[in-house]
Amino acid sequence: MNSKEIRTQFLNFFKEKKHKIVPSAPMVIKDDPTLMFTNAGMNQFKEYFLGNSIVKNKRVADTQKCLRVSGKHNDLEEVGKDTYHHTMFEMLGNWSFGDYFKKEAIEWAWELLTDRLKIDQESLYVSVFEGSSDADNLERDEEAYNLWSSIVPKNRIILGNKKDNFWEMGDQGPCGPCSEIHVDIRSAEEKAKIPGATLVNKDHPLVVEIWNLVFMQYNRKADGSLESLPEKHVDTGMGFERLCMVLQGVQSNYDTDVFTPIIREIEAITGRDYGVSEDSGEQTDIAIRVIADHIRAVAFSIADGQLPSNTGAGYVIRRILRRAIRYGFTFLDMKEPFMHRLVKVLTNTMGEAFPELKKQRQLIENVVKEEEHSFLHTLEQGLVLLDNVMKQTKGKEVSGRKAFELYDTYGFPIDLTALILEEKGFTLDGKGFQEAMQEQKNRSRSASEMAKEDWEIISTDKEQEFVGYDVLETAVKVVKYRKVTSKKEGEQYQMVFNLTPFYPEGGGQVGDKGYLEAPNGDVVYILDTKKENNEIVHFAKNLPKNITDTFKAVVDKKQRQRTAANHTATHLLHQALREVLGPHVEQKGSAVHSKYLRFDFSHFAKLTVEELHEVENFVNARIEGHLPLQENRNVPMEIAMKEGAMALFGEKYGDSVRTIRFGKSIELCGGTHVENTGDIWHFKIRSEGAVAAGIRRIEAITLDAVKDFYYQNNRRLYEIKDLLNNAQDPVKAVEALQLENAKLRKEVEALLKDKAKNLKGELFGELEEIDGVRFLAKKVDLDASGIKDLSFEMGNGIDNLFLLFGTTQGGKALLSCYISKELVASKNLNAGTIVRELGKFIQGGGGGQPFFATAGGKNPDGIDEALAKARDYLS
Repeated sequence: MNSKEIRTQFLNFFKEKKHKIVPSAPMVIKDDPTLMFTNAGMNQFKEYFLGNSIVKNKRVADTQKCLRVSGKHNDLEEVGKDTYHHTMFEMLGNWSFGDYFKKEAIEWAWELLTDRLKIDQESLYVSVFEGSSDADNLERDEEAYNLWSSIVPKNRIILGNKKDNFWEMGDQGPCGPCSEIHVDIRSAEEKAKIPGATLVNKDHPLVVEIWNLVFMQYNRKADGSLESLPEKHVDTGMGFERLCMVLQGVQSNYDTDVFTPIIREIEAITGRDYGVSEDSGEQTDIAIRVIADHIRAVAFSIADGQLPSNTGAGYVIRRILRRAIRYGFTFLDMKEPFMHRLVKVLTNTMGEAFPELKKQRQLIENVVKEEEHSFLHTLEQGLVLLDNVMKQTKGKEVSGRKAFELYDTYGFPIDLTALILEEKGFTLDGKGFQEAMQEQKNRSRSASEMAKEDWEIISTDKEQEFVGYDVLETAVKVVKYRKVTSKKEGEQYQMVFNLTPFYPEGGGQVGDKGYLEAPNGDVVYILDTKKENNEIVHFAKNLPKNITDTFKAVVDKKQRQRTAANHTATHLLHQALREVLGPHVEQKGSAVHSKYLRFDFSHFAKLTVEELHEVENFVNARIEGHLPLQENRNVPMEIAMKEGAMALFGEKYGDSVRTIRFGKSIELCGGTHVENTGDIWHFKIRSEGAVAAGIRRIEAITLDAVKDFYYQNNRRLYEIKDLLNNAQDPVKAVEALQLENAKLRKEVEALLKDKAKNLKGELFGELEEIDGVRFLAKKVDLDASGIKDLSFEMGNGIDNLFLLFGTTQGGKALLSCYISKELVASKNLNAGTIVRELGKFIQGGGGGQPFFATAGGKNPDGIDEALAKARDYLS
């Protein structure tokens, strides 16, 4: 069976068992503060396990794209070194929400594997939770053990510890005992030598877990204790890639047709062969596996709307991509971008099951190619910097903190640093590197850590209603609350109400602010509103005195109106861009605040002034047209799409959706909007620029912000006219000043050059020879440009020259250092290092190249001391 047939067989089997087949949720999670990525099939169903949402289908099955590269479930460093770990993988799963439990889950799993898929029963082993004697004090899973005993011999049932057979999504959340099914695909000879049961969960590459049946019974609370869930659930996950390996009779996931097309393409591009025994074969194979795996993770993430960046989820994606580039650079000698060429093959292989790859292919290729160019340049820079570090190292051990600076500031991988040092006969102070890394992690963690207490439950109401589309104030009761503490925000409280008019942050729109008013008139201000596990959570600095009272919840009307205007404007802007630039334009992100809006979209060129005007005019024409809001809150997804509603890749939609229409603009959207486009008043673009390869960003304003924009511009115009003696035509007056200024600048430059020439002759006589070096440290009356010209003119006529000049400009200090290139090589001198160190005397800093560098500072009085210290570098 090929991989497509295997996926279909699984889904069809559970369809026969009355399961609803649901699409994969996005791999990149946007509305759950506890997770960056979908790391298990159960993530999109967490709210059902917790009882926070009503279950529409008690039985579902799917294939879920997952990513495990951060947090508790992190397989990144294993990927490539073995043949069965992955970053991005497919998880086949079947689910029961308060319906069937262990009996059906176990029996159906065995039926599918052995009856439908014909896996040899003798090669299968199962594990059962053995219980724990720790604080949880859990008993052995006797029910699962007895069920398995009726199916398989007891010598193929293994008792597993908490690490292997008690599944937890994270430090908090749903969890429970599990039964794993393992498969032994070794040869008959190997099986005869060592029983398979002894190799289960021992990281043997041919005795691997294939399916995990999780019995969700508990919820892990913030204090570490367990509480029983309202209902018992089943959550199963079967690794699609491993299943393909077993059914296709190969001994590596990378030998299945899930990966072989990508590997063949890597071989064609690099000229290296996979699986060939030679001295360098192992590293070649590892590199090819890393690249084949990582291009999937990166491509799917970009298709879900997550671009590589320097923070959050984007940083993780950039790290995965750079790891693959580095393996290609080091072990496959790939010094030019190549990974973007793999996207076409990946799309051909998986595009049928995941159409977002086909739709986003051009964008993925462009983003990956741009990232490759950038990082390869970083690698080249890093090699030069590392060479300088080795030259400056006394002895043969390179400072771990220096290596960390290369890693942290320049993005140079530490494992590549260690490899190069080893080749050059150096060692790395690994302890120093780890200490510097830990210090940075501690700084980062202390800045972002949030301590959450357990919820204090006041009411058992489970369904929370959002009424904020229709009203901005209503009577509410607090259902539960908890205290949270973070370094950034300090001590705050989170509250959940039985119903709420406050819109929670989501879909790019900020959360509402406002206040709660108690019966006695006391007020508690709501500072923010967010969504967590399908519940709307309200943030406040303090709690109401009588928490069980009925309160009046009031949304800040002015902020809501401004935010709604900006949100509606993003819809009109989206429509305008597609009309003006073409249908290839798609939304790639947005931020809707009360003061401005930000809109990211796919397009491959800078917008011209004419295009920007055309977009502005298009939006303002719809505003002037006073188009009414047409809202429908319960449209079947299929009907909404047939009507032409715009859906965004990477967003999670239910069976029923809300559509927002203004004229011909129709989108799926949960945000708040104006009743009529005329309420926006006017739309003005403030800026347009690039975010990443193929992604542009527009920032714009509406309503009061536009009025303020025009008021400020008008005021500045009068100020300019006043400075120009109330010239009738300010533009012509400024042009005349520019011409006059340019003429004067040329005259000044000519005078400075003459001055520098005269000074050059004087300075030749002041040069001092120290140990074969022509040395001069002096304060001169020139600007930065004049000093640079003077330094290079002197350097062209004199060998072995070391110059340090100081000057004062605009009340600030400037140091410039020039060193002949032969001195840089022979005496290991570096102008950049020297000015950085001497810059301390002028209370500043700087840098540059080894032969010329500058430093600026705010203390001119320190110039003389810096000049005096320059001589020390020649001793």
